[in-house]
Amino acid sequence: MRFGIFYEHQIPRPWENGDEHRLYKEALAQVELADRLGIDFAWEVEHHFLEEYSHSSAPEVFLAAASQRTRRIRLAHGITLMPPNYNAPARVAERIATLDLVSDGRVEWGTGESSSRIELEGFGIDYMAKREMWEEAVRETAKMMCMEPYPGYQGKYFSMPVRNVVPKPVQKPHPPLWVACSNRDTIKLAARLGMGALTFAFVDPADARYWVDEYYDTFKRECTPIGRAVNPNIAMVTGFMCHENPEVAVAQGLEGFKFFGFALAHYYITGTHVPGRLSVWDEFKKSTPFPMMPTGGIGSPDQVRENLVRFEEVGVDQVIFIQQGGNNRHEHICESLELFAARVLPGFAERHEARERRKAEALAPYVARALGRMPPLAPLAEVPAVESYPVLMQRLGVDISQIGSARPVGRPRD
Repeated sequence: MRFGIFYEHQIPRPWENGDEHRLYKEALAQVELADRLGIDFAWEVEHHFLEEYSHSSAPEVFLAAASQRTRRIRLAHGITLMPPNYNAPARVAERIATLDLVSDGRVEWGTGESSSRIELEGFGIDYMAKREMWEEAVRETAKMMCMEPYPGYQGKYFSMPVRNVVPKPVQKPHPPLWVACSNRDTIKLAARLGMGALTFAFVDPADARYWVDEYYDTFKRECTPIGRAVNPNIAMVTGFMCHENPEVAVAQGLEGFKFFGFALAHYYITGTHVPGRLSVWDEFKKSTPFPMMPTGGIGSPDQVRENLVRFEEVGVDQVIFIQQGGNNRHEHICESLELFAARVLPGFAERHEARERRKAEALAPYVARALGRMPPLAPLAEVPAVESYPVLMQRLGVDISQIGSARPVGRPRD
């Protein structure tokens, strides 16, 4: 089993000048440390307008900065918002490929759509159509990364003409695809589409077994890839803070993890938000105790190891640690990562390679079958030429010297 760290860039109110700057610098230092310690993935979200819960609106910038401070850790979008009003598909293809180039092929391409009204309506996205938007955009963006040229598309939610989208990524045909999953229905959707399942539902190992079994059973029976490759993996998130004294681990990490859950529910399920005014942290502090979520990564090294082994035994491929939540402190996060790497990680790392070989062998016929169902690409027999505007205007007999010279209506002369 492999491990990742996860960033929302949470920053509870009240805010002081320089807090966001400090938070980003600390997060980069944590990713650099995780890279040295042998953590496998650094996941970065994309969210917009979700004050306190997530100040990560440009993940491609953060991950690009992390790419220059690290050498081996995978740089993972967890996730890129794919409905076209958030991000034009060609821009996603360009950014993912560029990050893959500057990181020497270390990108994981997580995708999603969001279900927060604050975000969706901020970008004019129809809640009822967002799943269709996501599916259309993911399918076409994957094609853009591997076709020369991309033959164009006339779709329901976006259209574009023939263009060769450059640059192309290091990883062929494109970086591994994931989708954010919050329930068992989206787990099965991920499997049917050949995507890694990035699960944001907090489950214990007993429940995780059903999620894992359902994912792989569905993948074997029904997978028709949405991209140009498959990525059969299932990752699950949990809280994290490791200390020799488990009571200290709880004191340093549990409140931040609870705030993570409370703020998520505030924006997505239960809350009424007043932008720029309401303090989510104040609402959290005066709320009734938040329901306990599984906290498999909070405790002593022995406790954390025991909890994680249970995830490993039921077939989870990756556990992702939410260590930066609420007011969790940078120094505690770094100390926890170092203790985890020294006392917990080695056993898992030793078993991982053999497990991956067994998994690849077992899934090989199902992967081949899934790839056989993948719709073929349809390159253009003839690529249309695109004239520059002056050439076009000359051919049409338009006097281009007059274009843009008209005085704006209603403005007085100088």
